[in-house]
Amino acid sequence: MQLRSPLRGTYKRCHRLACSRHNIMAIATQKEKRKQQEESRDFFCVVSDAFRLFARRSSMVLGSAWVFGIAILIIVIWGVTGPAFHYSNTWQLIINTGTTIVTFLMVFLIQNTQNRDAKAAHLKLDEIIRALKGARNELIDLEKLADKDLTSLEKQFERVRKKAERNGNNAGDMRRADRTERASKGKGI
Repeated sequence: MQLRSPLRGTYKRCHRLACSRHNIMAIATQKEKRKQQEESRDFFCVVSDAFRLFARRSSMVLGSAWVFGIAILIIVIWGVTGPAFHYSNTWQLIINTGTTIVTFLMVFLIQNTQNRDAKAAHLKLDEIIRALKGARNELIDLEKLADKDLTSLEKQFERVRKKAERNGNNAGDMRRADRTERASKGKGI
């Protein structure tokens, strides 16, 4: 029995050493995998992420009242310098070129921001549809349907609305009438 005891201790030490080596190798392997993933990341993904961040920050800055004030100031300075340049073609070309460049670049920033906002709104609405009991889950991802399918759905909703009006089930009108009545009572009309 005593012989087993020292062997058991040696086995435990060897096992701990092997486990620690295995853990070190696993960590190294994980780091290598992470590094390979970063390196293999598509160039267009990097550019897309960079543009997304740039567009979001730019829209926050360029949509501020300060930038609008600066734009007005630039136009005023340009207008005031007109007589000094005798309203020459070059003087006009400066403002035309500047505004064209700014407008061209702003179109892409605005479109990117609008696309992201629309996608976020669609996802939120999709989640609400999914979560509501009795809601038709076919309505999720409507924005991906063809125009023909959207027109068909629009006609279907129009029929449902007309049927509700004929049956007197237009809850929206009833709620509006109730609010109007309460408001008129509150004002003493």
